[in-house]
Amino acid sequence: MREKMVETQIKSRGVKDERVLSAMLKVERHCFVPKEYESQAYADQPLPIGEGQTISQPYIVALMTELLGLKGEEKVLEVGTGSGYQAAILAELAKEVYTIEIVETLASSAKNLLFEQGYRNIQVKAGDGYLGWPEAAPFDAIIVTCAPDHIPKPLLDQLKEGGRMVVPVGAHSQELKRIVKRSGKIETTDITPVLFVPMTGEGVKQKK
Repeated sequence: MREKMVETQIKSRGVKDERVLSAMLKVERHCFVPKEYESQAYADQPLPIGEGQTISQPYIVALMTELLGLKGEEKVLEVGTGSGYQAAILAELAKEVYTIEIVETLASSAKNLLFEQGYRNIQVKAGDGYLGWPEAAPFDAIIVTCAPDHIPKPLLDQLKEGGRMVVPVGAHSQELKRIVKRSGKIETTDITPVLFVPMTGEGVKQKK
């Protein structure tokens, strides 16, 4: 089923990075969804994981991961751990993964699951992802799996020179953006319209 998912949902839509395809093939997505959704784990759709959160559609996970351009030695920050699936994909492709989840029950279950799956290069914490993870910064790459209505400044500040960030931005209609920090300047490319759960937390509220 994973092979079919990679061939029909991911390769066929233009994801070419062999390392990303290999990670999508290796990580067992069915382990990261609730039992009642296991039979749909490899379907071309997001699925509920509880607490009003979702696990993203496989293609979107692959696309966002490819846009980070990971080579293997990076330190990556993920905002929005969810069930831990995206973190597991990142852990296959980068040296260190730091992932933040605002819902404590999800952070706790993802931490346990990722440990059970044998990942030792992932740090999980419960917290406000808008604020990033300053004590572990700077990061070579940042991936955001919930949608703020603007690009969070703390995350830009924690991005290394030459670093890449992939983030869905927008309140009602959202656009997936790829951001590169060059010479202290931010270069932004619009990728595709998307639909993610909104980013929550004190950081988001303070900016409004």
